[in-house]
Amino acid sequence: MRRLMTLVAAAAILAGAYTVTFGMPAPLSAMLGNDSTAGTGADAANGARPGAGMPRGPGGRSRATTVVTTALENQPYESVLSAIGTGSALRSVDVVSEIAGTVVEVNLAANREVAEGDVLLRFDARIQALNLEIAHAELELASDTVARYERLRQSGNTTVTDVTLSEARLNLRLAEAAVGLAEVALEDQTIRAPISGRLGQSDVDVGETLSANSVIVSIDQSDVIVVEFELPERAIGMLAETKDVLASTSTLTGRVFIGNIVSFDSRIDPVTRSVTVKAEIDNSEGLLWPGMTFAVRMTQESKPLRRVPSTAITWSRSGSSVWIDADGVASQVPVTILYRQNDAVWIDADIPEGTLVVTEGAQKLREGMQISTPGGAPADRRPPADGQTPPAARLMDGNAQAPAKEPT
Repeated sequence: MRRLMTLVAAAAILAGAYTVTFGMPAPLSAMLGNDSTAGTGADAANGARPGAGMPRGPGGRSRATTVVTTALENQPYESVLSAIGTGSALRSVDVVSEIAGTVVEVNLAANREVAEGDVLLRFDARIQALNLEIAHAELELASDTVARYERLRQSGNTTVTDVTLSEARLNLRLAEAAVGLAEVALEDQTIRAPISGRLGQSDVDVGETLSANSVIVSIDQSDVIVVEFELPERAIGMLAETKDVLASTSTLTGRVFIGNIVSFDSRIDPVTRSVTVKAEIDNSEGLLWPGMTFAVRMTQESKPLRRVPSTAITWSRSGSSVWIDADGVASQVPVTILYRQNDAVWIDADIPEGTLVVTEGAQKLREGMQISTPGGAPADRRPPADGQTPPAARLMDGNAQAPAKEPT
C-alpha cells in the first residue's frame, strides 16, 4: 500500500511539473472545462501551425518561453601552438690541433670575442723556421744554376746539353715546392680562429705538449640564436603559412623575442608524431646564450568565422545545433563545430551575421515555440533593412509559420 501511495505521489509531482513548464494538454483542458481551447479553431482557420506542445496561458493564449539571446558575430580564430626548444649558436666550432707540439703562447681567455684569423695559440716553431731557411737556400741555388746554364747556351757553349738544362729546371721547381711545404709547416705552428665569435673555456696553457687532434677551445658565433623545437603533426598547415614565432626564456623574465622560421623537417617522426622546426632569433644585444631553454609559441589567425558562446550549442542524435530567434519563434539550425576556446565556439553554419542565438534556456525549446527575453518582452531582433524579411526568418523551416494572432 505504501509503495502504491509513493507511485501516485510521484506521478502527481511529474504531472504538476509538466503543467507548469508546458501548460495543460488541450484534451485534458477540454475535459476539465478549461477554455484554453477557445483559440484552437481560430488558429486552424487562420492556417497557423497548431500550438501543441507550446506553453499556454489563461484563455488558451500561447505563452512565450523566456530565454536569453545574443547576436551571432564573426570573429577570426587564433590557433596557438606551444613547444619547448633549445637554443644554439648560428655557427659553433671546436678548434682542433692538426699537429703535435709544445705550446709557447696562448690567447684563450674565456668569453673573449675574437675575429676570424686572430691568433689563439702558438707552438714551438724553431725547427720549422730552420727548415724554411734551408728550403730558401736550396731554391736560391737551383735558381742560380738554371740562370748560369741558360747564359752558357746563349753564348754558344756546347757543354750544356738539353738534358742538363732540363734537370736544372726540374730541380728549381722542386726547390720552389720545398719552400711552400716549409711555409705551411711553419704556419701550422700557429692556431688561428676559424670564425668570429666568443671563446669557451680552455685548459691549454703555456708549456704543455699537445698531441695531434687535441681539442683546444670552442668558438660560438651567437649574434644569431637558432632555436630547435618540435611541433605536433597538426602544425604542418601552419608551417606553410606562418613564418614568425614568439620565444621567451626564464632567464629573462618578461622579455619576448621574435624568431623567424628558417627550416623544418620533411617528414613526421614515426615515434613522437612530431616535426622538427628551427627558428632564428636576432641576438645582436648578446642577451641570449647557446644552450638556453625557450618556450616557443606559434600563432595563426583564421578568416572571420561564426562565433557563439558554448552554452548556445545543443546536442541530439543528429548532432550539434543552435536555436535562433526567428521573429519571436524558436527555430533549430544544425551547425558544425570547428574550434573551441574557453567559453567560445566557432561554428560552420548557414546563419547570417547578427542573428539572435539562444544562449540560455535552449533545453526548454521546441520547434515553433514563441520566445521572449527576461521581463516578458519578445526577444530583441534587428529591424529588417528596407522592409526585407529579417535574416533569422529566412532560416525557418519551409513548413514553419508564425504563430496565429491572439483572438480579440
